[in-house]
Amino acid sequence: MHSPINGLTFCIHTFGCQMNKHDSERIAGMLEALGALMVETVEESDIVVFMTCCVREAADTRLYGQVASMKNIPLRAESPLSKRVIAVGGCIGQRDGEKLTEALPHLDVVFGTHNLGSLPRLLEAAIEGQGKQVEVLAASSEFPTELPTSREHSWAAWLPITIGCNNFCSYCIVPYVRGREKSRSIEDIVAEAERYVASGVKEITLLGQNVNSYGRDLYGKPRFADILDAVDQTGIERLRFATSHPKDLTDEVIEKFGSLRSLMPALHLPVQSGSNAILAAMNRRYSRDHYLRLISKIRDVQPDIALSTDIIVGFPGETAKDFEDTYRLVEEVGYHQVFTFIYSKREGTPAAQIEDPTPREVIQERFDRLVDLVQKRAFELNQPDVGSVVPILVEGSSKRDERMIAGKSPKNQTVHALAPQGVTPSELAGTFVNVKIDDAKTWYLSGHVLGANERL
Repeated sequence: MHSPINGLTFCIHTFGCQMNKHDSERIAGMLEALGALMVETVEESDIVVFMTCCVREAADTRLYGQVASMKNIPLRAESPLSKRVIAVGGCIGQRDGEKLTEALPHLDVVFGTHNLGSLPRLLEAAIEGQGKQVEVLAASSEFPTELPTSREHSWAAWLPITIGCNNFCSYCIVPYVRGREKSRSIEDIVAEAERYVASGVKEITLLGQNVNSYGRDLYGKPRFADILDAVDQTGIERLRFATSHPKDLTDEVIEKFGSLRSLMPALHLPVQSGSNAILAAMNRRYSRDHYLRLISKIRDVQPDIALSTDIIVGFPGETAKDFEDTYRLVEEVGYHQVFTFIYSKREGTPAAQIEDPTPREVIQERFDRLVDLVQKRAFELNQPDVGSVVPILVEGSSKRDERMIAGKSPKNQTVHALAPQGVTPSELAGTFVNVKIDDAKTWYLSGHVLGANERL
């Protein structure tokens, strides 16, 4: 049956986490399967899909601003539609549902996190003049693994192993919009990984709101270490995962950083705060000492590991001492990257009920101090790589200079190097090259591709 989507153009604006990015790849796959063409800009598109995040208030503001701006962007001259079709999905779609169409009258489709596969049907109804389409399910009855996917890069793949979250951190809206944690079977995960390897994928990133608790709902106990073993055995060249909750990180998983060939020496381990009082108020269910013991164990197994984390500054009730505890933890641990956020109140979460008299300028001063420290430590931690040879997986040309290649090191550092003579960066995309590091900055390394006469 002919779909009214056939022949239309679409673009997707994605905010938030890796799970949203993977969901966007699924949307692209579904629309392309119906004959639509993905384009880069709103001006070229007949359909615009916003995949949203509601973790921070700024995401709401940005969404409303961008959707409102659609009214002023004319349709392409060749479009068969009388108006551009606008859809909002992801976490804001799940949370707000029909309220979005009331606030944004020119919005056509709203869908939630549990009914991604319904989007083509909802878009078709909107295109055929059946009015605004809103469908938000309270929960998903099964793991959504059978939808087609159009990946951003042919050599890299997201592989979700769980959806949802059971942790209910007091500041976080995710369990309310993504639902309770649900795991895929080991057999399904391994089968998908094997298909990726057979198709030429070089790097797989396992995804979950908390990968460390994988399998608790299916098998009665976490089996994430088994997943790492099984995916490693598929022959994948690089294996990564996100995100890892400290309260569930086991010695068995930590040991895999020293024993698995494919598991890269990089770990994102969100701490959120270095203060025991704030960690308790956040309902994180670990202490500062427990977190630091984990870091010590990880470095015993993999001394050269690159650590990254998330930190919230200005959580309600944070005192000067609480902040100093966080500052000292960052100094002590040494992170290659820290994602720093000023606390953003999310209605519907327990933390939103906590009053905080701390002046905004005090919170901003703390935040600025922390960012300065993060940059200083990241610069210091990159310096030992100068003079070393790093194998990078090339992603394409550098944004700094189109003649240069850009790629990722095993430690997930961005690396720039001039492409070898006679070869363009795009021709090297998806391949491994060895780069000798000549210089190290705060957020990237630069060097030259190893010549034939140079030693590894």
